[in-house]
Amino acid sequence: MAPPVPASRKRGRGSSAAAPRPWRSSGGPTGGCARRAARRRRRPCCGGCGSSAGRRAAAASTWRPRASRWRRAGRWAGCCPAPRPSLRWRSATAALARKGNNLRTVGAEALGKLLRQNKSIRSLILEWNSLGVWEEGFSFFCQGLGANKFLQRLDLRNNQINHQGAGELAMALKQNTSLQELDLRWNNIGLLGGRALLNCLQSNRTLKRLELAGNNVPSDILKAVEQAMDHNQDRQTILRETQNRAYILSKEVLSLKDEKTKQFLDLMDTIDKQKEEIARSGRTSAARVSQLQEALDEQHSIMNSLKAKLQMTEAALALSEQKVHNLGELLNATKQEQTSMAERHFMELQQQKQEGADREGKLLHDLSAASEKNLLLRNQVDELEKKCKIQQDQLFQVKQDLTNTTAELKLRAVQAEERLEMEKRRFKQSLEDMESLRLKEVDHMTQHMEASERSMQDRIQRLEAIRIALEEELSQVKAAALTERGQAEEELIKVRNQARLEEQQRLEHLEEKLRLMTESRDEAQNCCLKQKQMVAEAQAKANQLSLHADGLRRRIEELQQDLNSKEEEKVTEVNKVKVELQEQIGHLQAERTAQEGLREKISALERQLKVLSSNHREALLDKEGEISLLLEKLRMKEADISRMREEEAQRASFLQNAIMAYVQGSPLGAHSSRK
Repeated sequence: MAPPVPASRKRGRGSSAAAPRPWRSSGGPTGGCARRAARRRRRPCCGGCGSSAGRRAAAASTWRPRASRWRRAGRWAGCCPAPRPSLRWRSATAALARKGNNLRTVGAEALGKLLRQNKSIRSLILEWNSLGVWEEGFSFFCQGLGANKFLQRLDLRNNQINHQGAGELAMALKQNTSLQELDLRWNNIGLLGGRALLNCLQSNRTLKRLELAGNNVPSDILKAVEQAMDHNQDRQTILRETQNRAYILSKEVLSLKDEKTKQFLDLMDTIDKQKEEIARSGRTSAARVSQLQEALDEQHSIMNSLKAKLQMTEAALALSEQKVHNLGELLNATKQEQTSMAERHFMELQQQKQEGADREGKLLHDLSAASEKNLLLRNQVDELEKKCKIQQDQLFQVKQDLTNTTAELKLRAVQAEERLEMEKRRFKQSLEDMESLRLKEVDHMTQHMEASERSMQDRIQRLEAIRIALEEELSQVKAAALTERGQAEEELIKVRNQARLEEQQRLEHLEEKLRLMTESRDEAQNCCLKQKQMVAEAQAKANQLSLHADGLRRRIEELQQDLNSKEEEKVTEVNKVKVELQEQIGHLQAERTAQEGLREKISALERQLKVLSSNHREALLDKEGEISLLLEKLRMKEADISRMREEEAQRASFLQNAIMAYVQGSPLGAHSSRK
């Protein structure tokens, strides 16, 4: 015999959930509730709290709590605390927020499995979780993201994602076709990660928003990412417009079909009504004829009775002659009445016959008019078919024009690229020539300065030797010679310092010019890249137009097949085909106008390319003018340096002459000259 089940357990599992629980109002469990709490303490952790110890205990034990019952009751298992408030489910928007939970490899793998299997989550917020630190878990998460086709918004701010994680994200974005917003701010993506994300945007056409602030990504990559986002937004708006147009057209076609079916049913109803009216008129005429025949039969019977009466009267003439005259008058009157009645009946029959003939003539006239209308409609259908053929020819010509324009654009793009490459080569050659000239000038100046320093050192040594030789003889003039020597040394030092400062200034100026030239070269390269992107966009638009034209051609072929199939149908469906053809012609005209707008856009792009090329040429001309100005300045500096050299030679010669004159004017010089 099984032991009785306690009432507390029955109340916990049964349907009597509304029974009062004493431990809710009081501070803690009492009685059976205390025993249940002790049992829960002895049980292993259910793993619902998300801790590592709880998961290990739940994996090791065979007991599993009823999560559905606890969730329905609004409680969690007693072994672990309630779930964190950061995990929020919103059923209306299907969003999952998991901020600042320090998710590791296990959590990242669980999220990857969730993204692979779940079809209801549209928004996932995972900021402040350091997912990028765990490479394996983050790669598994990226694989799940690539396999998901329902997520639209993903927030990965402050997750320490490096360039490798950005590469894995780029691979996932290439496979994903549903994500529209991705927030990667304040990570460590860098240049390589930015390039990987930019390359993946060429294949992904659903991403509308990509935030990369605080990732040390260069500005040119950020601009390219913004351009790709703008292109994706434009593509999605165009797709939405086309879908809306197709939906509206399908609705209009269905409404027109319904209207045509209604018109056809109305016509059939009118025809049935006319048939019923004809049958009714036939029935009424037959009834009238039967009535007239009955009247005639009655009259015949009356005549027979009268004849019998006349016979009786003739037999009784002998009896009463007076009554004969009266009877004769009565007979005449009755004869007149009978004749008048017969004439009236005859006239009524003739009128009925004439009315029936008129109705038959009207019906024949209506049938002839309907046949003429059918012939006119057939002629109109033939004319519409001719117009369709003409429009097909025009579409073929438009396709040829598009192919020609695309070929011209490609040729122009190739020519522009060749011109840019030639200009780049010329610019590089000019830069190399300038660098070689600068190096030669620097070498020449250094050699000249070294030679001048050597010559000055030799002269100074000679003067010092002369000074040493004359120290013993020129004791009285020693102070003056020393002062002159100090002045000469100061002048030499000043000249050296001036020459060095001028050389340093000149080198700094040349370095600034080179920096400016490199910046201009980078700007020209950026312009070239932008032009290439514009050409690629124009080519993509041309391809889209060609695909759209092919779709229109297929649609026209389908319509022609429908027309061929509907020619065998009833005459009432011709109007329907006519209306559909007119609508399609209007759509084709609208699409032609759209193609003309695209042609205008292509011409505007060509003009922009021309303007950019002209601006580039003007910039190159300006750079050549600056180079010529730099060459002129270099020539002026060389002339100044040569003038300074001549002045230094003159000063040295003046000093030498003064020293020689001083030596000759001294008493020792005079004594030596006398000897």
